[in-house]
Amino acid sequence: MRADLIRLYKTLHTWTGIIAGLALFIAFYAGAFTVFKEPLARWVAPPMTALSVPLADTPALITRTLAAQPAAARDFQITLNPDAANPQRLTWQDHPEHGEEHDSLGAHHYAATLAADGSAAIETTQPSQLTELIDILHRVVGLPFDNDITRAVMGVICMLYTLALVSGVILVLPTLARDFFAMRISANLKRMWMDTHNVVGLISLPFHIVMAITAVVFAYHDGIYALQNKLFHNGNLSAAWAGAKPQHASPRKPADLLPPTELLARSHRIAPDFIPTSLQYVQVLGPRPTVRIWGHDDSSLSPRAMGGFVALDPYSGKVLSADFLPGRQNAANTTLASFFALHFGTFGGSVVSWMYFLLALAGAWLFYSGNLLWIESRRKGGRKAGRKSEPDEAQQGAPAATQRRDVRALANATVGVCLGCVAGISLTIVAGRWLYGHVTDLNAWHWYVYYAVFLASIAWAFWRRAARAAVELLWFATAATLAIPLTSLVCMIGLLPGPWALTDASGVDFTAFAGALALAWMAYATTQRVRHGEAGSIWSALPEKAEAGTESGA
Repeated sequence: MRADLIRLYKTLHTWTGIIAGLALFIAFYAGAFTVFKEPLARWVAPPMTALSVPLADTPALITRTLAAQPAAARDFQITLNPDAANPQRLTWQDHPEHGEEHDSLGAHHYAATLAADGSAAIETTQPSQLTELIDILHRVVGLPFDNDITRAVMGVICMLYTLALVSGVILVLPTLARDFFAMRISANLKRMWMDTHNVVGLISLPFHIVMAITAVVFAYHDGIYALQNKLFHNGNLSAAWAGAKPQHASPRKPADLLPPTELLARSHRIAPDFIPTSLQYVQVLGPRPTVRIWGHDDSSLSPRAMGGFVALDPYSGKVLSADFLPGRQNAANTTLASFFALHFGTFGGSVVSWMYFLLALAGAWLFYSGNLLWIESRRKGGRKAGRKSEPDEAQQGAPAATQRRDVRALANATVGVCLGCVAGISLTIVAGRWLYGHVTDLNAWHWYVYYAVFLASIAWAFWRRAARAAVELLWFATAATLAIPLTSLVCMIGLLPGPWALTDASGVDFTAFAGALALAWMAYATTQRVRHGEAGSIWSALPEKAEAGTESGA
């Protein structure tokens, strides 16, 4: 390949990676945790005694709840297997009238059960929204709000991410056969990091391509639908989605709803391998009543993280749609579902979930290491300011190197943002237990804790400089992550009030312990580098010998 083309693709890869890298680190690190949202929700939610409304009594519960709260008929859910973490049989949400369409945090939550006298007992609930916080960090690359603006920003970041992927592949193709398995373990740490960066990037390339393409679609799907409506549907797309004309002109009566047991029996006849988990009733008092039976089929693709569904008429039991039923979708819907499944990892069971978890963490490391590689490549030799070659880390007697002010700023930001995200997520998980019962709005405190740690880490990195801050923040992140299993231990021996020991989420503790060990190893290795590294390196705390011209310029 021509040298000028190589320089062009290297520049494109470098700058798209740098611009998008810090945001993508947050997206990938938080995204790793969204793979295991259910265990994480069980870990942080205080266990409660399940409200014992038998499924056979659910018709009476629905009828009396809708009589007391007609607004719930718009969209309510029946949980088929209430447990300690999700004890309510019937729940619904009330969204603000002028709120964001995709805002899952602004809703008010309610639950209903049968009182001793047979009436509907309705209460306001406050389920933990920790996993929603982490999911929002993932969806909008660390920004604090999930709205059209932040989703548009995320789309731009993902387009830059795609450019970085394409240019990076073009750069390594000429030497792929020679260098792919040539991990050069030597004293030249920059070369070793570069080799590792290339190998990890190539191995996980299919994963990154899927993430980049699907994320852009998710970011701009509202605009895509609007364009589709204008070009192909003459403004009638909503009518096309609504389907046939209303089948029920007269008002419906909740007492006429088929029992959930009958609806489940009909779904079983349609798909015997489909395992239902919940029933979502939509507009049951309106002209188009629907019940979506959600569930999983481990042998098929699921179009959503919560699985797929079959839609029935809740009064007649007629099948309205099986387009989103795993294993029963047509070619077009299977293709669409595959994009969702590939992004969320909703196939292949626990093996694929763990694979996605590790690939997401590896992706976060790619963006972190990419920034550090660029920072190291900007070092200037003390003997000749502005020389193009880089000092070999193993070279003895090499002149001291210095860092420009803008390069040091990027180094500080990289350390603060990345390690602040790691520590912030760990501590807001821990806060879910330690603050329970001590604050009025625990969900708001999840946000306060995360952003306080995140912003304080960035400020600390700029105050202490990257080398020292990296060591200190790595040990801080280690302690924050280790606090997760230690909190479970404290709960188990009864030192933290509450029935936390009943929570079945030990996988979260074991994973956090392994993560703390990995962070401790990184902290130790970074400590050694800071103490003994070459003066002027981003990983060295040794004093730099400033030279004229090294504080400014590119």
